Amino acid sequence: MPAYKNILIAVDLDEPNKKIVSKAIELAGNEATLSLIHVIEPIQIYGPIPTIDYASIQNHTKEFAEKKLMELGNQYAIDAAHQHVLDGVAQKEIHVFAEQNGVDLIVVGSHGRHGVSLLLGSTANAVLHGAHCDVLAVRV
Repeated sequence: MPAYKNILIAVDLDEPNKKIVSKAIELAGNEATLSLIHVIEPIQIYGPIPTIDYASIQNHTKEFAEKKLMELGNQYAIDAAHQHVLDGVAQKEIHVFAEQNGVDLIVVGSHGRHGVSLLLGSTANAVLHGAHCDVLAVRV
């Protein structure tokens, strides 16, 4: 097995992440840098523009995600400088971040879906098919 130097752990803050982070830590040993990433998908607006302040909602969502990611990072002693909350389409942002930061392994959670639900797309599947580096899907 290759010795990974820079491992990116992509997490969904609505899901339990212990198994994903633990597997990444196991692979890292004492050699690799661990980073956490969570991507906030943009709010979709359809029809006439409502009077709701979507920018404010998006900002509150990002603040909440940063707090939750910091709690997760602190739980596993992952430095705050390696905790990233980004806005955009999850698989695209994960790919761009990984390439720009020399990531050699992306660790994601997978629900192990089969058939149509797999074909219709999961983030883990999308990350796998566009990554420039190894991807480990941990069944959650």
